[in-house]
Amino acid sequence: MGFVLKDTRAAVEAYLAALNAHDADAVADCVAEDFVNEHTSSLGQSRTGRAEYRVALTGFLADFGDLRYLPERFLVDGGSAAVPYVMTFRMRSAGDRPVRVRGVFVFTVAGGLVTRRTDYWDSGEVRRQLA
Repeated sequence: MGFVLKDTRAAVEAYLAALNAHDADAVADCVAEDFVNEHTSSLGQSRTGRAEYRVALTGFLADFGDLRYLPERFLVDGGSAAVPYVMTFRMRSAGDRPVRVRGVFVFTVAGGLVTRRTDYWDSGEVRRQLA
């Protein structure tokens, strides 16, 4: 069981590091071919498949300038991990306005790759900060 826990955490840490490096190819390399990216927020857009997700990353990383996910903790249980985070960025499409929002990722990992990411965050908080 210890190997799976390390493997799960390592996969999630690699994924977050790639996002924080703003490297779309590295992010896509961290996810499985049938990756599911689910957003629970009305501002988020869910995607299915590595190829579709990779295409969306380019625009996302361009609009979310200086994007940074700061994990508050890692809760790992086998092939699953929950990661509460603070996300900061500058919204390019809103005049480079700074935004700070808290959320929680829930990941599923298999074979060293992220197979599912469910993102829980308050889109109303983003709207309030950009108003």
